[in-house]
Parts: sequence; C-alpha cells; structure tokens
Amino acid sequence: MSKLKRNERIGAIVKILCDSPNKVFTLNFFTNLFDSAKSTISEDLVIVKKIMEELSLGKVVTIAGAAGGAKYVPMVGKKEKVALIEKICEDIRKPERVMPGKYLYVADILYNPSYTKGIGDIFAERFSDDVLKVDYVLTMETKGIPIAMMTARGLNVPLVIARNENKVTEGSKISINYISGSTGKLQTMYISKNAIKRDSNVLIVDDFMKAGGTAKGMTQLVKEMDAHVAGICVLFDTTQPSQKLVDDYLSLIKYEGINANDEILAHPNYEVLD
Repeated sequence: MSKLKRNERIGAIVKILCDSPNKVFTLNFFTNLFDSAKSTISEDLVIVKKIMEELSLGKVVTIAGAAGGAKYVPMVGKKEKVALIEKICEDIRKPERVMPGKYLYVADILYNPSYTKGIGDIFAERFSDDVLKVDYVLTMETKGIPIAMMTARGLNVPLVIARNENKVTEGSKISINYISGSTGKLQTMYISKNAIKRDSNVLIVDDFMKAGGTAKGMTQLVKEMDAHVAGICVLFDTTQPSQKLVDDYLSLIKYEGINANDEILAHPNYEVLD
C-alpha cells in the first residue's frame, strides 16, 4: 500500500477508533498500519482529538508511555442527548401505541438501532471511568437486550444476560427469587456461574423500571457472584410508585401512564441529560 496523506490517515484513524469504543490502540499499531513515524501519528491523534471534541462526536483519550496510544470514548453533547430523548418521547406518545388494558407498545422503539445506539452511548459515556472500570453489562431477557448490547459495545465489555429459565446449555448457575414490578409475581432469574468473575464491576441496564423488583434481583445476583454493582441504568421508569426497591439509578424517560383520554404521559428526565 502506498503511503497515505495526512487527511487520509486521519479518516482511517477516526473509523478505527469509533468502530471499537474504549479499546486502546497503541502507537505501534498505527505506525505499522500506515508505515509512519510515531511523531507523525502523534500529530495525527492531536488533530483527531481536537476535531472530535469540537464537534461533540466523542472524546479521544491519549495514553502516554511506552505502551501508549489512544482510545475513543463515546460522548453525546447535551443538545444531541435532549434531541434524541425528546424524539423517543414524541414517538412514544403516538395514540396507536395504547393497547387494550392501557398497556403501551414500545417494542419497535426498543429494537430501533438508531435509538438504542444513542441510548447505549449515553449510558456508556456516564460509566466510562478508568477509576471504577466497568467489566460487564448485565441485563434481564429480553426487551432490555438491545440497549444493554449497545451499552456494552460503548464500554467495550461483555454483555451478560440473566434468564427466566434454567437452561442446561449454560452449565452451573446461580439463581435468586424476586418480585416482578410489572406483574407483582414471585419469579426466578438465573445466571451462569461462569458469566461474571469475582470482584468485577457490573453495570445493570434494563428497558423499564416500575417498582424496581427486576433491578433489585439483578443486584442480588451480582452480589451472589462476589462482584460489585457499578450502577443501574434504565430507559423508562414510572413515577409511581415513587419509592423503588433500588436507591440509586439513572433513568432517561419518566413515564406517568395513560390517562382517561388515552393520552400517553411520558417526558424526558432533563436532570440527567446535562
């Protein structure tokens, strides 16, 4: 391959970093790829870092030392966060989403890649901390999986899924009983003993929180694995009950329910979108 010009190298560097968030690429990786000196690559990275941050496209962190390099950390500007969540809320409020029994249809939102990537980036940005590094993202099957997967991608960590059924194919498991906030029924969740290593930090991600029973169950699972809960993130939480079974969590949308006129009451949680 012939030597690339600076603008060509910069385009390639941006693509490589953004394709693998929170993964460190060494200077040697880029020097070998582009057949360029370390000083040249360092200058390229300074330009990439400046462009990405000025345009609120994310943060490029440079790492000094012999094993130094760079990594891309997802960041979403405040305007972009607010615009995304307001757009989701506008979509949620469509009258045709009201189903018999005043249930709300949101499956298409939860499986929309343009929504879930943005949500995952917001969660990943909040927990991209080298001091308390997240080692795993944990969710409960099934609707929370797309959001959790995008969050895991943004953090560059494995996704672990707690199951409602005891699957033989996953080997030895740990199980706990919990009260579902949606149904009020006693249920059981399972996780493979091999899924999470001891003393690791686990970020819990789910689509919806009512009373917090499922989130509470997942925190208990993490503790049973001798691991630590780094945080809890949900897309929606209900305003009632106001007292949840978990104390500290991040929610992007407040859901008040469906009123007598079949109007859907959902609005962004602006306090966390700074």
